[in-house]
Amino acid sequence: MPVAKQVADLITLTRGLLLVVYSWLGIVHGAAALPLAALMLVYSWTSDVMDGSIARRSRVYYHTWLGDHDLEVDMAVAAGVLLYLLTAGFISLPLGAAYALIWVFIFWHWGFYRALGMLFQAPLYLALIWISLRDEFYYGVIQVVWILVALVLTWPRFPQEVVPGFINGFKAVSGRKRKKS
Repeated sequence: MPVAKQVADLITLTRGLLLVVYSWLGIVHGAAALPLAALMLVYSWTSDVMDGSIARRSRVYYHTWLGDHDLEVDMAVAAGVLLYLLTAGFISLPLGAAYALIWVFIFWHWGFYRALGMLFQAPLYLALIWISLRDEFYYGVIQVVWILVALVLTWPRFPQEVVPGFINGFKAVSGRKRKKS
C-alpha cells in the first residue's frame, strides 16, 4: 500500500477514536472538559481535511477500507460529541435519545446517503459550538474561526463541489422510494 494512503488512514483512524475519547471525557470529567472537547472537534475537522489531501497525493490509485468509510468515521465523531454532551450534562437523556432514534429511523427508511450523513453531524457540531461559545467563549471562537478560515481556503471548491453535492444528495434521497421490508 502506498505510504500516503497509510498516513491518511492513520489520521482517519485517530479521528475515529475520538468517539471513545469523547465518551470518556464526558463520563470522567463532565462539563469541565468542554475546552478539550472543543479542541478535539477542531482536530477532527483538521484531520478530515488533511487525510483526504494526503491520500490524493498518492500516485497509485488505491482504495482502502478506512478511506472508503471516511464519512462513517466523521459520523462516529459526531456520535462521540452526542455522547459527550449527554454524559457531561449539556443535553438531557430524552433529547439525546430522541435525536439518535430519529436518525436511526431516517437511515432505516431512506438508506445511507452522504447528504444525510452530513446532516446528521451538523446539529451536533453546532450544539458543541454554541455551548462552547456560551460557556467557554475563547474555545467557541476558535471553532468559528477555524470554520471561516477553512471556507476561505477551500472557497472555490466549497460552492462549486460541496454545496451542489449536498443538494444533489437530497434530491437523490427525495426521489428514492421507501425500502421494502
